Amino acid sequence: MSVMIKEPALSETQMIAEAEKALADISTIRDAVGKVIFGQESVVERTLVAILAGGHALLVGVPGLAKTKLVETLGTVLGLDGRRIQFTPDLMPSDILGSEVMEQDETGRRSFRFIPGPIFGQLLMADEINRASPRTQSALLQSMQEYHVTVAGQRHDLPAPFHVLATQNPLEQEGTYPLPEAQLDRFLMQVDILYPDLAAERRILLETTGTDNATAENVFTAERLREIQTLIRRMPVPESVVEAILTLVRSARPGQGNAETDKHVSWGPGPRASQALTLCARARALYDGRLAPSVDDVRALAEPVLQHRMALTFAARAEGVSVRDVVAQLARAAG
Repeated sequence: MSVMIKEPALSETQMIAEAEKALADISTIRDAVGKVIFGQESVVERTLVAILAGGHALLVGVPGLAKTKLVETLGTVLGLDGRRIQFTPDLMPSDILGSEVMEQDETGRRSFRFIPGPIFGQLLMADEINRASPRTQSALLQSMQEYHVTVAGQRHDLPAPFHVLATQNPLEQEGTYPLPEAQLDRFLMQVDILYPDLAAERRILLETTGTDNATAENVFTAERLREIQTLIRRMPVPESVVEAILTLVRSARPGQGNAETDKHVSWGPGPRASQALTLCARARALYDGRLAPSVDDVRALAEPVLQHRMALTFAARAEGVSVRDVVAQLARAAG
């Protein structure tokens, strides 16, 4: 019989002390990332929020917007064992998970030995994930949800913490495979990466075309990241925030009494979206220097958390309505 051991609850004084220490650490991370990634403050914030919340993120943007650079920088700054997989149409599940090989010892006895694939890292960059077939994409499903993989009937645990940051090009659709809904739902957030503003692009131009390019420096450890992730799960959530999350997520589902949703949405987010919003709201509050989330955090995170968990009706697409439009309207009504 197994016994579940609960961690002792922190007192209010201990909670505040731990949170203030975490605020200082997060500020150090932000400064370290800012030396390499110029502009894109919202992208950096949302990606870090996903990691601090213990989840995975899908980075969507056209080529040349530093998606790969951001993931590499985060791996170095956070002290995580980073791995990269370039997804291609001929990529096989074993190229991600690893495979068993037969070996023969000096006595002639034969046995199988498991050789781990690149998924056995702490920060996995799945580059252009939609270029691989659904069969290969599904190799990530178990790892993203259960943090272990099964090969030849044997379970192999992944290192902790484990995060997947996948990139996707929204423009080039030839030779690509759209991610299935089950795969998308495993991503805590979809982070859209837009073009930088003029000041940021000017700085990119001047600071990346010379001989002295800024390089990322390690300022953190994987152990400390896990401590902050645990702290975030212990942060209190006001009842008003809980109600705002439930109102928002449920209003995004057809058949729940929202006329606009019934008109435009064919299927909406499940309970995993509510969980994601709760965790991300806590992480965003801490990232922003606050000790508890607010309804404003819920509104700010509505788009990245919900947009990949919803689908529009054919009529809505024909009218030019986007998922972002629907989510923005629902977020304004929440809380």
